[in-house]
Amino acid sequence: MIKLSTRRRCCEAVVSDPPNRPELYRRAFERAVREHRTLRVHPERGREFLFVARELLTIPEDVERVRRKLAHSGIATERGRDFAGMSRLLLPRNPDDIPAVVRLLRDPRQWPGERVPFVQPHHGVVGHGGNMHGCPGRPPNVAAPLPDPADGDEAKGRGVVVGVVDTGIARGAATDHPKWLGGAFLPRPDEVDAAYAHDDVFALEGGHGTFVAGVVRQAAPGARLDPEKALDPSGLGTEEDFAAALASFDEQVHVVNASLGCFTQDDVASEPIRRALRQLPPSVVVVASAGNQGTNRPCWPAALPGVVGVAAVAREPDGALSPACYSNSGHWVDACAVGNRTSTYLKGRWELPGDPVVDVFDRWAYWLGTSFAAPHVAGRIAEAMTTHGLSAPAARDLLLSGPEFFPGYGPLVT
Repeated sequence: MIKLSTRRRCCEAVVSDPPNRPELYRRAFERAVREHRTLRVHPERGREFLFVARELLTIPEDVERVRRKLAHSGIATERGRDFAGMSRLLLPRNPDDIPAVVRLLRDPRQWPGERVPFVQPHHGVVGHGGNMHGCPGRPPNVAAPLPDPADGDEAKGRGVVVGVVDTGIARGAATDHPKWLGGAFLPRPDEVDAAYAHDDVFALEGGHGTFVAGVVRQAAPGARLDPEKALDPSGLGTEEDFAAALASFDEQVHVVNASLGCFTQDDVASEPIRRALRQLPPSVVVVASAGNQGTNRPCWPAALPGVVGVAAVAREPDGALSPACYSNSGHWVDACAVGNRTSTYLKGRWELPGDPVVDVFDRWAYWLGTSFAAPHVAGRIAEAMTTHGLSAPAARDLLLSGPEFFPGYGPLVT
């Protein structure tokens, strides 16, 4: 019997963590963004988001109106390469002014008697194992190996393909984890998780996709995986990267897991992500993590209609489950699951600037975040499909039919 607690819990820190590690991890992410070739931070308090410098997105029917308006304001533009049904404009002389330009163009006073055109920044996306403004915001911890799957468990999810949109899966994952990941996916060079910043030192979200893949297979040991890269090893990507990953599956997927997301300017839904998801067949169920900022601010794609947005709950030492305070939540969240888990990982070292502790990993890790609640739900959908003979949408509806676990967290998927 599962014990439940109605308290939001913030004390999931692993005892071996130095007390300043979350702060050092946050600083490391901020440094990674500063050093990124194209990403910038809009730092408005409570409304932060990442965006691509110089790039303004609109829709094809509004391109010329937007260009004329900007030219009238003395802002030159060039046409960029379009993606996901979006038109890209480049502002060569205003690389960091994109949020201000968007605000100007969204002002109805600029368009008397006309429809306001659609415009948005080209937003950055982040993995939800840890991120710039997030909590828990800590790297994984060393963990003991999981026991092998039980005999007969390979029937759970057999014949179901789960797309994993993430950092990729490690080159040696099938060899390192023959019982959990052996034969589960086709290794392709462009889908390999680079994982390391240098030598055997992990990048900030190195191994994230390999960890997520293991969580899916723990819930559905018979499911196949189709990995696609949308994040670099630091857990950073763009809406374009996400859209490209969704269009690149090698197999016919039934469920897609996306342990990533973005905040947007003025919390307007991400149009390129919405359009990219619309290209998937209606029989495909998309599961996305809600994010780790402890806010009810919508995170995309989790907040989009039709996407299963997943919050995290914490498993306490006595086994009780309680809402994780780091988890985003709100009316747009559809389900929750345990976010602190042990899963498949790589060999290597974790080093953070300013942290004297160096952790050495041997293929297993313990990590927490909504990143690891979401793939459990994706795996459970795959398992329910085979156990009950259901389509992916019907299996999703079955799992989400229970009562709300906690306001803004949705039903609990165990």
